Amino acid sequence: MKLHDRIDDRLRDFLLAQPVFFVGTAPTSVDGHVNVSPKGLMGSFAVLDDHRVAYLDYTASGVETIAHLRENGRIVIMFCAFEGPPNIVRLHGRGEAVFPDSPGFADLLARFDTEPGPALRAIIDVTVERVSDSCGFSVPVMAYQHDRDLLTRHNGRRTPENLLDYQRRRNSHSIDGLPALPAPPEPGVTEPPASPARS
Repeated sequence: MKLHDRIDDRLRDFLLAQPVFFVGTAPTSVDGHVNVSPKGLMGSFAVLDDHRVAYLDYTASGVETIAHLRENGRIVIMFCAFEGPPNIVRLHGRGEAVFPDSPGFADLLARFDTEPGPALRAIIDVTVERVSDSCGFSVPVMAYQHDRDLLTRHNGRRTPENLLDYQRRRNSHSIDGLPALPAPPEPGVTEPPASPARS
């Protein structure tokens, strides 16, 4: 294994060339469930600078990564070479889920080289604290064919009302009960005005 002091151009090119990567997070409690999620869709990962990366997070049945990041921020992202010379790169760091109504979301989204698909629920913004690579000698050689478009097509059929209902029911908490997506207002309910600041 080799440690790197930053994501240099060679590593950046390797990361951006991979059609799939894996995200690992865990709750603080030792009784909670560790989670590993595969991520695909070319263009959904971006290297922002030598110590910062981000990826697009779309509405799906699981929401463990967001819940864990809201609780403790720990994250690792792993890339494997399935073609060419063997290599595994791991990025350990601290992550934050940036939601569409968060300040800076639009600027962060503009850093990606792709148009976002439907039902984008967050951008996962990661400050990378440790960069390492290792041999990957036992990773199989497999040929990439194409991205699946099932999630994009499925989310594209959702109405705004259906999407909000799904997120309320399926994305509000992790499997361990940790808060995940912030609860949107119920239909017909408006947010109360903010209280005046006290001097």
